[in-house]
Amino acid sequence: MKTSDFDRNFDEGEDIAEQVDWSKARRPNEELKRVNVDFPMWVVEGLDRQARRLGVTRQALIKLWIAERLG
Repeated sequence: MKTSDFDRNFDEGEDIAEQVDWSKARRPNEELKRVNVDFPMWVVEGLDRQARRLGVTRQALIKLWIAERLG
């Protein structure tokens, strides 16, 4: 997709989430801290299904959902 098409879709209010590589999205100048979280297998499987549907990694999906929740 051309940048101009992406910009037009965004400006027209279309959902551009599928065109964004969320696994590489970062806020500038923010220090990262690694944390480990244990989930039951059914949660991991659900995360993997959603991540595949959106075309992102499990980690990217978790980061996105937590960031959305924290606002």
